[in-house]
Amino acid sequence: MPSQLSLVPPAAPRRPAPPALVVVAHGSRDPRALSTVRALLDRVRALRPGLPVHLGHIELNAPLLPDTLAALGDTEAVLVPLLLSRGYHVKQDIPEMAAAARARTRVAAPLGPHPHLVDALEARLTEAGWGGTPRRTSAVVLAAAGSRDPDSKADTARTAHLLAARLGVPVVPAYASAATPTVETAVRTLLARGRRHIALASYFTAPGRFATECAQQAPWIAAAPLGTHPSMAHLLLHRYDEALATSPAARELASA
Repeated sequence: MPSQLSLVPPAAPRRPAPPALVVVAHGSRDPRALSTVRALLDRVRALRPGLPVHLGHIELNAPLLPDTLAALGDTEAVLVPLLLSRGYHVKQDIPEMAAAARARTRVAAPLGPHPHLVDALEARLTEAGWGGTPRRTSAVVLAAAGSRDPDSKADTARTAHLLAARLGVPVVPAYASAATPTVETAVRTLLARGRRHIALASYFTAPGRFATECAQQAPWIAAAPLGTHPSMAHLLLHRYDEALATSPAARELASA
């Protein structure tokens, strides 16, 4: 009787690793900013195990983006700016650093404007005590860093419009630097319109000098920065996926 041979099924083809996600933060002298960003990246890793997630800074903190890209060698990476609008960093700094690296890179869109940000802004306002005051006397100042780039101002204004539609009250964008109006001016304008309950929505990705200075000018309540809110982690992955979808080669690799 012929001996039976054990049949070993062929090994399944090994799935290639997806392109790395490199989150590009601005950098800050405030140590709370770095710890917040690192905690946010941990949330991203928990949402998508197996995705290589790295951090690179434009300035002020290590690792700097060129060092992060150098460590990746010639592998493929998607750079997602941890920035809330278009501006010089998105249009110039990050693409130039990416072009100088050996890694095969794509640069995703900045985080804003997007409904996920409105989710996070509303949640932070609620945590600070928003709600319970009449809408006719309530308003919000959306405090942002500011930029001389008109596209940045347009993006922030769009977020203010989305937040106003969500809350049902006026939302006025204001800026810590490089653009007008200032938070103080925005507050005065709303008070002149009879809005007595004026909350400050902190349109910053992490704690820092600008966020602190803006919060100190709040006439009523001031929300915390967006930080590690779950919507921020989901939005980083959304921008990563969005960037991959624009590249046939990367889309093939990601879906293999």
